[in-house]
Amino acid sequence: MTVPSSCKGGGTVVFLQDMLTLQVLRNDRAALEQALSKRGIDAAPMLDSILALDEERRHTQKEVDDLKAQQNSASREIGELFKSGQKEEAEQRRADMGALKEKIHVLDEQQKALISRQEAALLELPNRPHESVPSGQTEADNEVVAEEGEKPNLGDAALPHWELADRYKLIDFEAGVKISGAGFPVYRGKGAKLQRALIQFFLDRADKAGYEEFIPPHLVNADSGRGTGQLPDKEGQMYHCADDDLYLIPTAEVPLTNLYRGDLLSAEDLPIQLCGYTPCFRREAGSYGKDVRGLNRLHQFDKVEIVRFEKPENSYASLDGMVEHVRGLLRDLELPFRTLRLCGGDLGFTAALTFDLEVWSAAQQRWLEVSSVSNFETFQANRLQCRFRNGEGKPELVHTLNGSALALPRIVAALLENHQTADGIRIPAALQPYTGFDTIS
Repeated sequence: MTVPSSCKGGGTVVFLQDMLTLQVLRNDRAALEQALSKRGIDAAPMLDSILALDEERRHTQKEVDDLKAQQNSASREIGELFKSGQKEEAEQRRADMGALKEKIHVLDEQQKALISRQEAALLELPNRPHESVPSGQTEADNEVVAEEGEKPNLGDAALPHWELADRYKLIDFEAGVKISGAGFPVYRGKGAKLQRALIQFFLDRADKAGYEEFIPPHLVNADSGRGTGQLPDKEGQMYHCADDDLYLIPTAEVPLTNLYRGDLLSAEDLPIQLCGYTPCFRREAGSYGKDVRGLNRLHQFDKVEIVRFEKPENSYASLDGMVEHVRGLLRDLELPFRTLRLCGGDLGFTAALTFDLEVWSAAQQRWLEVSSVSNFETFQANRLQCRFRNGEGKPELVHTLNGSALALPRIVAALLENHQTADGIRIPAALQPYTGFDTIS
């Protein structure tokens, strides 16, 4: 497995049709347990349960197959008896078949229940971390692989973004509370224009990098949530419309990746590069304290997402390219930033390897995460049943990747704080053609 250069500092889920996950569990169990231990998980009990269910399922399937073979043989025998005029004996044999049919029906129902239990267990199993993922359980164990840009020294006069937003009438937090509740800000005036400018700036840069733009639905069904791994892992963090059984998207990754759910692609189709701007909705249950002040943590926010479908041998080079794409955006916004490689305990449920990019908040004197760029390898593709065929070979699972490019709230927070002056807030030169103004005053 290739270690990316960034690491060096620079319809219904049908697992049992694929069996890839079960093959890994059976054939590579020790390595899988060791890899999952980086997440702080003792995977042995979970793997024992899945494999025991699989053994029971396979045993039941053999019973069903044997009984159906008996049924077929008996049917042929009954046919011969009728042909030879032995009607009474044939009718007796047909009556005896009833018990056999009932036994097959009972076993078929048991088989369905076992498959359902096994699929549910597999849904709870997180992705295997890439070999370069460091061990560790908290964000303090994440590895800083690069830092770039000079932190501004604004002194004691520096104001946090929520005070700047109020002073220059950019964001009305109180109106958002009145309309919806905390975590739903109202952007106004140049604050609204700044949002719109950033969205267009990010989309234009994605377009230049070869990503095709989509405007996807903002509500998805449960199959889409399971396909990309938000369900069941993040069910409590997603807004659910119970009457229609639809979920508000936490990121454009969900609808964009599900565009290819169940598809068989050709090698010539790859890579597929998608991007999309959407609002994102997250319950953020359990969030409190200083980290939720102002724009630091919201229930609704805007984000431009980039998504890729890749051949396995190319996915880690593509991950490097996606990280560099985000770095280029931050350079153009003239924001100091750093790149982190997440440790096992901080790694998302679906990711094999994730790089977080954080910008420096000059007034809050701390780093703010603005992007996560991840390679999921085949984890999502296995759930999505998204494959490609290379020539005449057997279909293979694609690798999927995604990244924030970028999420707006903390970018806006950093722009306001880092670029504040005595005369107002300076707009970076690369953004001025989009805002139509060079200063907020």
